[in-house]
Amino acid sequence: MKALVLAGGSGTRLRPITHTSAKQLVPVANKPVLFYGLEAIAETGIREVGLVVGDTHAEIEAAVGDGSAFGLEVTYLRQEAPLGLAHGVLIARDFLGEEDFVMYLGDNFIVGGIKDQVARFAARRPAAQIMLTKVGDPRQFGVAELDARGQVIGLEEKPAVPKSDLALVGVYLFSPAVHEAVAELKPSWRGELEITDAIQWLIEAGLDVEASIITGYWKDTGNVTDMLEVNRLVLESLDRRVDGAVDAVSEIVGRVVVEQGAVVERSRVVGPVIIGAGTRIRDSYIGPFTSVGADCTVTGSELDYSIVLRGTSIAGVGRIESSLIGHHVEVTASVSTPKAHRLVLGDHSKVQIGT
Repeated sequence: MKALVLAGGSGTRLRPITHTSAKQLVPVANKPVLFYGLEAIAETGIREVGLVVGDTHAEIEAAVGDGSAFGLEVTYLRQEAPLGLAHGVLIARDFLGEEDFVMYLGDNFIVGGIKDQVARFAARRPAAQIMLTKVGDPRQFGVAELDARGQVIGLEEKPAVPKSDLALVGVYLFSPAVHEAVAELKPSWRGELEITDAIQWLIEAGLDVEASIITGYWKDTGNVTDMLEVNRLVLESLDRRVDGAVDAVSEIVGRVVVEQGAVVERSRVVGPVIIGAGTRIRDSYIGPFTSVGADCTVTGSELDYSIVLRGTSIAGVGRIESSLIGHHVEVTASVSTPKAHRLVLGDHSKVQIGT
């Protein structure tokens, strides 16, 4: 069995971060989201991975290399534009050959990995196996409809009126039968070749499509809220480790990782928190569920429930929370200016303004 990892999306929901960075490389607990997926694939025993890349291919190739760091052999497959998940399968046809494969979306995060799902597919070998989970707003996802026996009878991509609350998790397992389905597809109203349409083709062709509903944690890390939530979850599993320098007046509370070369001075750090190598924290407070990347400086400031990427400087800005801050950003205090209120008030209004 092989693996196909899709990492060619543009990440519009994470802009402006993704104007300059691949969304799959935005870090969770100081490790790119894509790396968690590659590690999950390696745990299944799969070794050959086709990595579909787009405009950010140079950055992803530099980060992943030949895959040997993950115990994998990576072949890069260039997608000229994000034309849909099924298009990723289409351009990978020669790489995949006639083997079964798992398709993994590079910006997804699944607790517990996919080893059991791969083993189930290998044992039963349906034409396709999908993973589902209940979501609050299924309009944002591919949605599955099941019959009374739990069999898949229909799929829709981002429907305006969903037929269920069961969203497709970004991991699919396919036999070579999917290639015939993909070859028959026409672009959807979104201008993309939809993997949901390919699976629907398999269903209508009378082939076996199985589904399992997962109850564990899954996130599509496509927006800031989800990135912060996944970061929180990963940090929950931290083991305390202080390899950097912490002065005698600083306080380190709970599960905190201070990487080699990091320095904490006159500061309080309350875990779970990770502080990257070469970062300096001075006269500051770092609160729970915060990841500070390598080579950053935080001075006279407070950070809470946030992700700060490599090389960023934050100085004298008071409290920052629930934030995602990119690479090599400078955040400083502004010069104090007089406050003013701009009002448009109807007749006979009564307004109280604090001084």
